Amino acid sequence: MSEACEPPRRAVLLSRVVRVLNRGGYGNPDVLLVTHAGREAVFKDYAPRSWLARNTVGRCVTALESRAWRALAGHPNVPPFIAQVDPLALLVEYRPGLKLSKRRPVPAAFVAELERAVALMHGRGVVHLDLSHRSNVLVDAAGHPVLIDFGAALSLRPGSLLARCLLPWLARIDRRALTKWRLGLVAAEAASRGAHH
Repeated sequence: MSEACEPPRRAVLLSRVVRVLNRGGYGNPDVLLVTHAGREAVFKDYAPRSWLARNTVGRCVTALESRAWRALAGHPNVPPFIAQVDPLALLVEYRPGLKLSKRRPVPAAFVAELERAVALMHGRGVVHLDLSHRSNVLVDAAGHPVLIDFGAALSLRPGSLLARCLLPWLARIDRRALTKWRLGLVAAEAASRGAHH
């Protein structure tokens, strides 16, 4: 069986760390760039945290985040989910990009594509709830938005009673973040044009 077909193992992944992307604090995971099946992947791991954090936040967030990633399989603006490694860790494909910044120009169609990406995410029953954080929206090399870090996300079964009741309300949090980015990016573009005249 090839490595791509085998479930990723913690010990193997930890032996293939390329670099530390973020060293977590008390209630946050370590985020490591590793190699798996010949590709780079992001390994989010709560195992180094305290017993209490592992067995409360760690297990709960890993399970909820894995569910959100699975619900978004095939979404063009979301990196592919590889696996939940164990109750404390998950693995997703690494998709490089730059953090969204009001000081960095983006393609004219970027905001509209970001809005479509979020709408498609909501259509899958997933609300991100932390899109306002600048590290959770990336701009890839081709200028497309990439949504990452679903640690605060909630995944509801589309069409279910819970989704019909909660999703419209929760989706407003994501849409408020979009409004913030849209206004900031438009203002930055206008300022950039003014500086060149």
